Amino acid sequence: MTFYLESKAFENGGTIPKKYGYKHGNISPHLKINNIPNNTVSLALIMDDPDAMGAVGKIWVHWVVWNIDPTNSEFIENSIPQNCIEGQTDFGENGYGGPAPPDKEHTYFFKLYALDQKLDIKNGSTKQEIESAMENHIIEETILKGKYAP
Repeated sequence: MTFYLESKAFENGGTIPKKYGYKHGNISPHLKINNIPNNTVSLALIMDDPDAMGAVGKIWVHWVVWNIDPTNSEFIENSIPQNCIEGQTDFGENGYGGPAPPDKEHTYFFKLYALDQKLDIKNGSTKQEIESAMENHIIEETILKGKYAP
């Protein structure tokens, strides 16, 4: 069975509703993790915007969450699973920072990683620190994509 991420808020490749945008409520969407590999010790999630490269010169980080317990496979809207840790966004804040494209419609990537260990990094860590800690510990990964326009 294929490891995948889905949402009640939008279909893969579909439009992310306005209420999840940074300037329109900034509510994190519902997410459901399916078919988690059996040997998974923890999960990590990175939400970013590769389309921001053209507008701001870098891939914009909107959300980083790690040490997600694989027995808790659902993010309820506007919350995170118990005992996981959130890192810093490119808005300079910890937690969810919703879509906020400055120019045109962008595609947002919700990248989910099944890991063979918990990550020993502190609250408020950056995407780069998380990616470095995950190196050589990724069992499987999947991506959910959503589009959002200003």
